[in-house]
Amino acid sequence: LLITLVLAMIAACLGSWIGVHYGDRPSHRPTLHDFVHDELKLTEAQDHQLDAIEARFAVRRAALDAEIRSANAALAAAMQADGAYSPEVAAASARSERALGKLQTETIRHVLDMRSVLTPDQAVRFDARIAKALTEQTP
Repeated sequence: LLITLVLAMIAACLGSWIGVHYGDRPSHRPTLHDFVHDELKLTEAQDHQLDAIEARFAVRRAALDAEIRSANAALAAAMQADGAYSPEVAAASARSERALGKLQTETIRHVLDMRSVLTPDQAVRFDARIAKALTEQTP
């Protein structure tokens, strides 16, 4: 019994180690931030300008995320209360769509603000990255 227990523990440890080192790992896709800061060879001045742009967007994004959460909570409450596509559900859905639309608009503005800091050569690479992100299909 003791030998079986020890062998089971060894097998469990070995299985865990193999899973950690060779198991499926989610691939890290570089973000736009990573791409801009790691691959575009920014000047110090560009770095400072982009830091300011990103800080402003972070504040705006947090506010929009809160607005989206609030709108979605109202939509969930209306759906639970009504159980059908009622005028209240339609209004809550429209509020949620408006909040998501605001985030999309602010994100587009943010991306274009970032682009305005780049040199023409950097902008070409940036534009290609944006086009790829907007057109590639996700699994």
